[in-house]
Amino acid sequence: MTLVWGRAALRLALFCFAANLWAQSEEQARESQHARELMAAGKYEQAIPIYQKLVAGLPGNTGMVLNLALAEHMAGQDRESIPNFEIVLKAQPNLVPALVALAQARLALNEARAAIPPLEKAIAADPKNRDAHRMLAGALLDSGRFDQAAAQFRELSALWTDDPRAWYGLGMSYQGLAGSAFERLQKTDPASPFVAALVADTRVQRRQYRSAFFLYHEALKQLPNFHGIHAALAEVYRKTGHPEWAADEDAREAALPAADCRAHPAECEFLAGHDVPLTAPARTPAPSMEALFWQAKAANELALQSFFRLGQLPESVEMHRLKAEIARGQGRHMESVQEWRAALALAPENPRLKREMAVSLFMATDYRAALDEATTLLKMEPRSAELNFVAGDSLLRLEQPEPALPYLRAALASDPALLAADASLGLALSRLGRSAEAIPHLQKALELDEDGSLHYQLAGAYRAASQPEKARAMMAKYQEIVKRNQDQKDEVAREAQIGPPGK
Repeated sequence: MTLVWGRAALRLALFCFAANLWAQSEEQARESQHARELMAAGKYEQAIPIYQKLVAGLPGNTGMVLNLALAEHMAGQDRESIPNFEIVLKAQPNLVPALVALAQARLALNEARAAIPPLEKAIAADPKNRDAHRMLAGALLDSGRFDQAAAQFRELSALWTDDPRAWYGLGMSYQGLAGSAFERLQKTDPASPFVAALVADTRVQRRQYRSAFFLYHEALKQLPNFHGIHAALAEVYRKTGHPEWAADEDAREAALPAADCRAHPAECEFLAGHDVPLTAPARTPAPSMEALFWQAKAANELALQSFFRLGQLPESVEMHRLKAEIARGQGRHMESVQEWRAALALAPENPRLKREMAVSLFMATDYRAALDEATTLLKMEPRSAELNFVAGDSLLRLEQPEPALPYLRAALASDPALLAADASLGLALSRLGRSAEAIPHLQKALELDEDGSLHYQLAGAYRAASQPEKARAMMAKYQEIVKRNQDQKDEVAREAQIGPPGK
């Protein structure tokens, strides 16, 4: 809950107390006064049973139901508060503080989609409500509705140019749009030169220059006159200490003929700096591969501009959050942990920051610290699939498979599609000698297996379960994956040497 709306909710609770005095007996008035004092003191949990009693004694009194809902919400009992908010809103559909508090409860439960309708209704009733606009933008972002989120954050950043949350949200919305365009490209043709060029851009960001060099050259084979690739190769050369080769590639880029705007309208829009229109939803159900490429490029450019603006503002949670996410994306996980800690120094009670720090500790292989963070957070979010997975997998990696089981099962109960939890649960059961139980979980997780390790573990489980034919078949598959990966590494090593520009 934000501080702004925490105070607003409290003011509303006190107002409702005063507004309902006329309907109360002397004893109920005393209890209401006591509950009011508890709310004012921040003792929300202690106020809940008092309001429950008052609600039971004053049937139909929606003001008292609202007080109960607010007490539950502010005490972190969001699941319990939602039905009570809905009772209030049935009687008073446009009560803005109740609409916003209901949305906050949904967001606290990671139910972003369910938070959108009450926020839209709140904004319709109070168009100037900055907090409702910000929450709606965040809910749209968390729901994957990136174009709508970007529109909301654009409006917020224009109205409040010094708000780091608006610039961070705008940048993340554009990143989401870029990712969506890339996914559509990859699904259409994973071997496309447009895919290769975008992946190469990502490799440059991760400082994987040899891989980027190889992929840019793969794209050039099919798109020899495509604008931007020679310039990207020049940047790779500069990053790797070859300024003379960079100058050669810059010259090749400059020598390319101007783009044919009839044949390549999206490219011309990008070169003209018309990035926002390029990121708008496609007018046709099946945009071309080239249009998707330029949409991704434009969205990435807008994200960079937003993050640059964020970096110009004073220190903020959002700035540290962005740095943490960049470090995570580049595999610098301890640096990511440090940035999450810096963010928490500014917002020590923010549960999302704590959750992200637990994840970064896990990715940094500090499993004991990750376990401690996750188990602490699980007291407040016992149904969190992510936190249960971090706790369970950390225990497994700390050679404690037995206590890992309940966490991993809880993760799958909350998110049956979390294949990583299936993999960990299968491994834990295998180590405990419960191969028959492990097999279905390992089978389900095989699609995650990039290095063959899960196939190897499943082969062992088949052997232990007296299924030798399946064990042999799985071991053969494991060996095939290992060989294929080694062949690919050898090929990249041969072809990805950074050499001079080709003729």
